[in-house]
Amino acid sequence: MLLTRHLRHGMAILRLSTGLSTSLRQCSSESKEETEKPADKRSLVVRTNLFESAAKKDKQTYIDMVKVFEKRSVHRRNHVEFIYAALRHMEEFGVHKDIAVYKALIDVMPKGKFIPTNIFQAEFMHYPRQQQCIIDLLEQMEDNGVMPDYEMEAMLINVFGRKGHPVRKFWRMMYWMPKFKNLSPWLLPNPVPNDALELARLAVERMCSIDLRSKIDVFDTKTVENALDHTWVVSGQSAEQSELLEAHEKKEPVYIEGPFVIWLRNRSINYYVLKSAPKPLPQAEETNDPDDVSNLHNPYIGLDIRFRKHQRSGSALSTKCRSVHEQDDGVIYAICCTGTSSKDSLLSWIRLLEKENGNAVLATLAVLFKFTSPPTEVAVLEKDASSVQH
Repeated sequence: MLLTRHLRHGMAILRLSTGLSTSLRQCSSESKEETEKPADKRSLVVRTNLFESAAKKDKQTYIDMVKVFEKRSVHRRNHVEFIYAALRHMEEFGVHKDIAVYKALIDVMPKGKFIPTNIFQAEFMHYPRQQQCIIDLLEQMEDNGVMPDYEMEAMLINVFGRKGHPVRKFWRMMYWMPKFKNLSPWLLPNPVPNDALELARLAVERMCSIDLRSKIDVFDTKTVENALDHTWVVSGQSAEQSELLEAHEKKEPVYIEGPFVIWLRNRSINYYVLKSAPKPLPQAEETNDPDDVSNLHNPYIGLDIRFRKHQRSGSALSTKCRSVHEQDDGVIYAICCTGTSSKDSLLSWIRLLEKENGNAVLATLAVLFKFTSPPTEVAVLEKDASSVQH
């Protein structure tokens, strides 16, 4: 009896001690979580709000904030959230097309921690949040036209290994992006100039490249008498277009159509076209039988002789071939971009074409405006948008 009583008493003491210990552990763990969670949240908010609170937004400030994050935490906690926040604010700082900034963000990731050790980790995306974060970074580079280099490949291998999904994404980008980088025949400076006059010159040169004899002129409307709008005009016209304009029927008017939009990478500009009304084009007459081999001739020599027999040497009007400027919706006589896109600047353009480019026939033709959209911005006067002003 005494032995059992002592055993029961010992068991009760043990139960009481274990209960106290568990309660103390719970209290200590809860208090620790309560003290650590606000600190973590506070540090995360501070790290992600660095970009929003920056007074000066340029590349150097952006790089300095990345370095501040690297020095603040030795263990690089919340690096994924920091990289996503940095990617969202890249365009505000004007660094969304700078490869050095993308390298600095990749360098934030801890080295050697996310490398898979077997084939299952490699195929099932070991550390998925970190890998998806860098894949999103590479996709943003691809959207902005930033081509990676081999230094970035070495950085990605140091972080994720050669079997990592970001490295596979890098290899796909290095296969396709060099193929499309110089595919366009109209080379543009990188970045595209912000000056509207240089942008208009590039746009008109691109559109007039279909005729190698096209001439690009830059006019100033101040030289036009009684011009109300003083601005620049970039005009493009070839000798063939001048001849087509001279052959235009005097009774029919010519039209100024526009504004149309042309994009040069991420910049756009409006342009206008001087053209005729749509009319059926004459069919080319076939005088020679293409199957007749009894009278073979050199087409190049024949063209040269045929051109010499006419007074307009080298003109499309002296042949029965259809000119590239004669389209189904009308004959295009000239093209231009103006600084203000106003009617007065377009009238000055017509006078300059008549005076400077030798298109004297414009003095006898009726010129009509045919705008496809409002030439000026639409401003809403009232909140309910019931009335607008052009």
